[in-house]
Amino acid sequence: MKTVEYYLLDVFTDQPFTGNPLAVFLEAGELETSTMQALANELNLAETVFLSGATRPSHFPMRIFTPTQELAFAGHPTVGTAQLLAALKLVNRDQTLVLQPPVGELAVRYDQGMATFTTAQPATVMASTIDHATAAELLGLKEHQVIGNPVLASFGLPFHLIELADITALESVRISTTSWANAVANSSAEQVYLYVAVQQHHADMRIRSRMFSMENSLCEDPATGSAAAALTGYLASLQPDALQCKIHQGVEMGRPSAIYTAANGDIKAGFVQVGGDALVVGRGAYEIHQSMSDKC
Repeated sequence: MKTVEYYLLDVFTDQPFTGNPLAVFLEAGELETSTMQALANELNLAETVFLSGATRPSHFPMRIFTPTQELAFAGHPTVGTAQLLAALKLVNRDQTLVLQPPVGELAVRYDQGMATFTTAQPATVMASTIDHATAAELLGLKEHQVIGNPVLASFGLPFHLIELADITALESVRISTTSWANAVANSSAEQVYLYVAVQQHHADMRIRSRMFSMENSLCEDPATGSAAAALTGYLASLQPDALQCKIHQGVEMGRPSAIYTAANGDIKAGFVQVGGDALVVGRGAYEIHQSMSDKC
């Protein structure tokens, strides 16, 4: 029997019980993949992280699981894990941390309380398989409340990006499960990211967003770093100037979050920086029996 400890964090927030919950298991490299998946399903959070011991100073292999699958990359697990390692003094905030998920190495730096990483690869942006009229039908909105045609953007996890006219439209969204089955489930991405540009001053943007996905059932996510990165990558592809975004998500769920992103300028073309706060809100442990892996 092996005891594995985990920590619970709220990510992309500095207030408890807001932002996006996350579980992080430390020294979990010896666990079987099936056991990791079973634990992620047991906790039933958006994502659960399993860290191996450091391969060299400040370098940690990392695996990320939803309740049903492993992910190559996700934003809030990256920020949350970095903040946890700093809080436990397993890394120093004046040094660069390197997390190693399947997508590639992510260098994380600490600045003014935030943990910030740069994507491991450039953004992929292409036309979405969802057109303007279908997007309106999917969201239960009038066509004039949807701006332009959706696009598909990804840093390893693809999102349909749909711009809406205003906050009223964003708050009024009612997903049609029939349209989802027809338009989203059959596409190359089962995540939809809605956004409204609420303020823009030169290179600074303030954005409100919502993210919907299909796991076991249709659900909304309170803070999605990979989606914020995808959106920023797309917006940066439209203009060459330095871009900084503060993206508010989770408001409609009662779990407000703040995600900070940047692109262009001193950042290599196509890549995006993502940063935010996080805080530890709990801890626990599981007893892993030898027979558990056999049953998974």
